[in-house]
Amino acid sequence: MEVKTQRGNLIMNTATMAYRNLLKTFHNPDRFMDVIIQPVMFMLMFGYLFGGAIAGNVQNYLPTIVPGILIQTMLSASSGSGEQIREDLDSGVFDRFKSLPMAHIAPLAGQLFADILRLVIAAAVSLTTGYLMGWRPAAGFGWVVVIALLAVFTGWAISWIFALLGLLAKNASTVSSFSLIVMLALSFLSNAFIPIKTLSKTMQFIAYMNPITYVITAIRQILATGSWTHEAVLVLIFGIGIVLVFAPLTVWAYNRNN
Repeated sequence: MEVKTQRGNLIMNTATMAYRNLLKTFHNPDRFMDVIIQPVMFMLMFGYLFGGAIAGNVQNYLPTIVPGILIQTMLSASSGSGEQIREDLDSGVFDRFKSLPMAHIAPLAGQLFADILRLVIAAAVSLTTGYLMGWRPAAGFGWVVVIALLAVFTGWAISWIFALLGLLAKNASTVSSFSLIVMLALSFLSNAFIPIKTLSKTMQFIAYMNPITYVITAIRQILATGSWTHEAVLVLIFGIGIVLVFAPLTVWAYNRNN
């Protein structure tokens, strides 16, 4: 009975902390910049500025750019978890949580589960913007949902890395700056916006070493063929591997800070 009670408390405490982080996000509209404004702005800007030069017109470019912007947005949204954790640590609110009768791990778990909603919103905004611009994938709506879930899972897995960074960094500005650099490097040094074959040999090697390239390729193949591909399986394994490696490290860093 005691084990069941503790497990129930952990679930309820985590849900409460997730709700708290969602309220914090809703009361700070600037935190929606990376999940609402950024994907719309980048989709319009890249589509209409470079669509003609790269693919001949915007319509031909959308199958390339929509998956690219989707994953770039996932990277940006997932990086927010580290910054928010660092802000909470700096504000001392985690010290207050320690004095409350709640599960020790609940504040960290609540943050990471609240991030799932941010990722879902980011995915919905990215795909909706592409649809309004004229993007029509060959696969049906069901497969669009599948790639959205795959993108959200990938973003959530990566959020564990940024959460670890937030726990180890000295301040929130360091987390924000580093996260921006990582997001730009991973998205631009990939096949997100241009075909890899147009790059130099050195840049092609870098792009092929970039795991984001394989995530975007898997999504494009699913949307084009309407089937679960080998690359998609690799992406799923990659995401699970990140969680298995970085979740224990994040919990260790969290316990060290608290």
